[in-house]
Amino acid sequence: MDKLRTTNLLLLVIVVPLVFYLLKILSFIFIPLVFSMFIALLFLPIMRWLAKKNIPKPISILVVVLLISAGVKIGVELIHISSQEILDSDSDFFVKAEEKMNELLLVIQDTFGFKMDNKQNVLQQFVQKDNIGNTLDFVRRTVTMILMTIFFVVLWLAESINIQKVLQSTLLKQRHTSLKTFFKIEKDLIKFIKVKFFVSLATGIGTGLACVFFDVSFPIFWGLFAFIINFVQMVGSIITVVLLSAFAFIELEPTSTLFFFIISITGVQVLFGTILEPIFMGKSFSLNVITVLVMLMLWGFIWGVPGLIMAIPITVFVKIILEQFKTTKVIANLLSANGKELG
Repeated sequence: MDKLRTTNLLLLVIVVPLVFYLLKILSFIFIPLVFSMFIALLFLPIMRWLAKKNIPKPISILVVVLLISAGVKIGVELIHISSQEILDSDSDFFVKAEEKMNELLLVIQDTFGFKMDNKQNVLQQFVQKDNIGNTLDFVRRTVTMILMTIFFVVLWLAESINIQKVLQSTLLKQRHTSLKTFFKIEKDLIKFIKVKFFVSLATGIGTGLACVFFDVSFPIFWGLFAFIINFVQMVGSIITVVLLSAFAFIELEPTSTLFFFIISITGVQVLFGTILEPIFMGKSFSLNVITVLVMLMLWGFIWGVPGLIMAIPITVFVKIILEQFKTTKVIANLLSANGKELG
């Protein structure tokens, strides 16, 4: 028995890194596949409701695809509006930004004793032909990912890929257990996505209003940025505060106005992200801080930005699966905030 246990442990040590390696190499398939699964779970209750109304499945799928397309359309319009807001801005802002950045770089150079290329201004160093090519490549890969995601969503909704049956045939052999686990996963992930969406929306609106109140440029852009980046647990809030504070430093003089603006945007992040979000999430999502940070680093390393966005839903998914087995329940308990069995 001891030899068998040792062999299984060695196999596990070999298999786990191999699985993560394959996930990284085949990210162009797994990212849209996993992301589409979460989207499909969000719309499955609508599919069941339409089925009860005796609406044919192809029409139900079409309705869901139209809803998703409407959401994408709204997102594109918001991006267009924020981009237009920047393009229509006074060119004096960019001159002022250049002056402030050059002043800041001079202070940094004098302090740390290194030099930068001053032949080009700071903003122009970011606008190179190579960068334009990288941008076009990024847009191409993003469009490909979106199309693949939509394709997989249709497969999930049409039950060409059935999540419950996959669980039953691979991990959970009993039909009752697989159904129970599937509905728990669906319920918890839908709750997570809904809460995260509305908290991020409130954070974006609060950030945009703070920009308007303190007369900081591009409030629509910053509100949209705060909304999107807030889907990255913990890290997103810090990124928003740091970048927006640095941006405000360019526009606002280092007086009490700048100080109160930084306090305001920090307060928005704390109110919605630290206070309200855990209340709405409830105990079922009480992951401890170490778990969140480790998962963010792991999935961020494997899948980049999409990995950072999906890190917590994936962790919740894995935790629910681990709770179904006595041998792995202790691992699920360690992932929770207090190391206790979740209710």
